[in-house]
Amino acid sequence: MQTAFINTPLGTAKIVGDADGISVISILSEGEVSKKIPKELKECIIQLQEYFNGQRSNFSFKMNPQGTDFQQKVWQELLNIPFGKTMTYLDLSKKLGDVKAIRAVASANGRNPLWIVVPCHRVIGTDGSLTGYAGGLWRKKWLLEHESPSKQQSLF
Repeated sequence: MQTAFINTPLGTAKIVGDADGISVISILSEGEVSKKIPKELKECIIQLQEYFNGQRSNFSFKMNPQGTDFQQKVWQELLNIPFGKTMTYLDLSKKLGDVKAIRAVASANGRNPLWIVVPCHRVIGTDGSLTGYAGGLWRKKWLLEHESPSKQQSLF
């Protein structure tokens, strides 16, 4: 596995992957930026930089997140949430076929290993509130505003 650290507007991102794909993208409060980027991670880093520059709304590099079958199913459904849109945890549970699984869905959402790329930040509370974001609610707010089709003062 190769690892690299890059600067983002939200802190230092850690990217981990190999020839089979990117398995982890996480956000750190701070960290030293990598001077050399392994070739297996370059496309991911280019696409993340394009995203933060407002030039990309989806990702096409090879992904290889590790998780249970249920977690994989939830993460796959997250990929269907369009850029600039949100979905509630309840709606996500319904799409997965079990409204009673809302807590399990929220838990799988929170274990998403591919920050931003698998857009767990697009999932909100039923009442429209920003809830449950491992990177901090201020980052979730920033991401949603960054993706908003109409730039406003503040969505939340």
